Amino acid sequence: MAGSNPSPFEEPEISGIAGTSLSAVFSYEVARRLAARHPRNLDIAWDRYEDIDKLGPVLTRILPLAAEDWPVEAHAPFLQWISAADRGRGTSLQWFIQSLESLPLAPQDRAGLYESLQLPLTWDIGNGRTSRSRLRLPGRRLDCHEQPLLRRAEVSLEKELLGPAIPVKRLSKPEARKILDLILDTSAMRYRELYGFSHPDDSRVFHADLGRGVEIFFCGVPPQWRLPLRAYHCGMFFKNGVPAGYVELLSLFERAEVGFNLYYTFRSGETAWLYARLLHLFRQVLGVNCFSVDPYQIGHENPEAVDSGAVWFYRKLGFRPVDPEAAKLMYREEGKMRQAPAYRSSLSTLRKLAKGYIIFEGPGAEAGAWDNFQIRTLALNAQRASSGPAPAPGLALILKLIPDLARWTEPERLLFTQILRAKEESDEARYLRLMQRHPRLRAAMLRAGRNLRR
Repeated sequence: MAGSNPSPFEEPEISGIAGTSLSAVFSYEVARRLAARHPRNLDIAWDRYEDIDKLGPVLTRILPLAAEDWPVEAHAPFLQWISAADRGRGTSLQWFIQSLESLPLAPQDRAGLYESLQLPLTWDIGNGRTSRSRLRLPGRRLDCHEQPLLRRAEVSLEKELLGPAIPVKRLSKPEARKILDLILDTSAMRYRELYGFSHPDDSRVFHADLGRGVEIFFCGVPPQWRLPLRAYHCGMFFKNGVPAGYVELLSLFERAEVGFNLYYTFRSGETAWLYARLLHLFRQVLGVNCFSVDPYQIGHENPEAVDSGAVWFYRKLGFRPVDPEAAKLMYREEGKMRQAPAYRSSLSTLRKLAKGYIIFEGPGAEAGAWDNFQIRTLALNAQRASSGPAPAPGLALILKLIPDLARWTEPERLLFTQILRAKEESDEARYLRLMQRHPRLRAAMLRAGRNLRR
């Protein structure tokens, strides 16, 4: 690499190859964990930092005497202050993180302080197991395909959801820590930060063997990082021990919004089969039975999804648009395809088809129940009803949107208390299962999520 231009090796399609480096802005949790795992290979890229004056307010909280320079002096020598303080005992990133950890702040406030700086980091990947070239799960038996790969036409999502249970095992804490570190490295070297990979619940990490050489490790997030209303789960899946992609679910009652990403190398493989197996797994674990995909995944402001015709991948698995105009357009396009099998939708048509959410309702799901629901609509209505800032948990604010709350039975009130407690303390899989037993709460939240007050 000496004397060569390293920038081509920073492209996300190939970033992380052994012997290369990459530069990126990471969140506080990712930077902190990467610095702990790779103390000699990660540091602040001062030569790429164009907003160094942002350091002033933060640095003076760590080094009070630095206020003698900032804000009264032009071009305060921030790096000299850092050098004087750390005395060469480690990288400037390590010193910075340790200094922030010493401040009496809540984790979210500490993260906000760090992330306000937008510090670029440079990671020297090296030639070890961390590199994309060598990173894989140890001791995996190679699963070879002696027959042709499964085609999308051979996959029935409905049949898959009714298939036998997938074995699931909970990992021990040491096992969980190792796999979460591997997942963090895999994501960071591809410039990806998934919320659950940055804030994993390491006490509840699970493993499932999906078959055909594919396995997944998945988890939720701990109580302090949970969303106010939806349950959060994510996982990374591997093919023959090699990282192949990740999945993210945001769930409420029996509905789950699914984000799915397959790494470039694997995109010509058994994608439909894999996606169906993932939905099967989470239906089994979480009780969700209605799956939605947001517009970005199918092409809204996402040229890559438009170019790949992502909306047709989901449509051929049985998903349908909830937007009436997009549905009419899809039916017209399907008619053209029946008349001329070689017909392909234009890019402008694909962008129109990505106008709104698409949904798949599993066996036994209530048809159309979630068509016009948006979590943002529900949350905005709850915010308006709360009349300003409120210290109560987000879910408790929903009670203000329930006009017949006084007519709830005692068991319904008790069940809501259990739901609230599960959200704040227990596993979010339990939170969802309890929600699925409260039809009156579901009806109220569905109603409030459909009608945005103006």
